[in-house]
Amino acid sequence: MDGVVLIPLETRDGEEEVERVIQAVVDNVLWQMSSDRKTTALKQLQGHMWRAAYENGRLKGEFFKDVVPAVRKWKEAGRKVYIYSSGSVEAQKLLFGNSTEGDILELFDGHFDTKIGPKVDSESYQRIAASIGCATNNILFLTDVTQEADAAEEADMHVAVVVRPGNAGLTDDEKSYYRLITSFSELFLPSSA
Repeated sequence: MDGVVLIPLETRDGEEEVERVIQAVVDNVLWQMSSDRKTTALKQLQGHMWRAAYENGRLKGEFFKDVVPAVRKWKEAGRKVYIYSSGSVEAQKLLFGNSTEGDILELFDGHFDTKIGPKVDSESYQRIAASIGCATNNILFLTDVTQEADAAEEADMHVAVVVRPGNAGLTDDEKSYYRLITSFSELFLPSSA
């Protein structure tokens, strides 16, 4: 991999050597983040680091203004809402439990992270559906990453690509192929029977 920072396997005794290994670990973590790596280990490390910041109030989860009202409506309509994120389940719970909207964890029926599998692998979506006891074709998956949309669609899920400021741009083909939304309020979900 281009630019990867290796962590020494063998170390010698001494404080200087310990510092060299620590610096290699820090450099490797920074490389993973700058490369937008979604490794489970990195996400778990970030989750541990964020825990202290959330718990002492230095960090608050922020959402686009349409998100929480829409999720509340979906819940009131009897819909189940799950999170599947490259962020660890712990990080998800910190984000939603310590948000500018307060603790909104009760809005979610469950959380999934890359332990279930990569978000670009259709089998991950099949495993999620099996674990919640729902057919894949009865699930709507929202994402801002078209490779994830492809994997979910391959698993026979319904998909909408969320277009937000700061997201990667879409090609003309992607814009015409996917159902695009710019706000969660665009999704009307009838109550379950």
